[in-house]
Amino acid sequence: SLSCLPCAQSTQYGTCSLRKMSAMEALELLDQLVDESDPDVDFPNSYHAYQTAEGIRRAHPDKDWFHLVGLLHDLGKVLALFGEPQ
Repeated sequence: SLSCLPCAQSTQYGTCSLRKMSAMEALELLDQLVDESDPDVDFPNSYHAYQTAEGIRRAHPDKDWFHLVGLLHDLGKVLALFGEPQ
């Protein structure tokens, strides 16, 4: 059932034993992904992350935690490179 899917993923990925990487390594890895939600974009996915973080920084200069969230918001998509559906 779908309700068990989060439990299975938590078991599979929760230990972080498949692969460890820094946030910057994950951002670079995202550049290998063709995002199904935007397949004809001709710039790297990491560029989108930097654009988002910069836009948030300009709009909310006092919320440094929010800048970081903008940078990291798509990192989970790297799982598609390891067989997870987008």
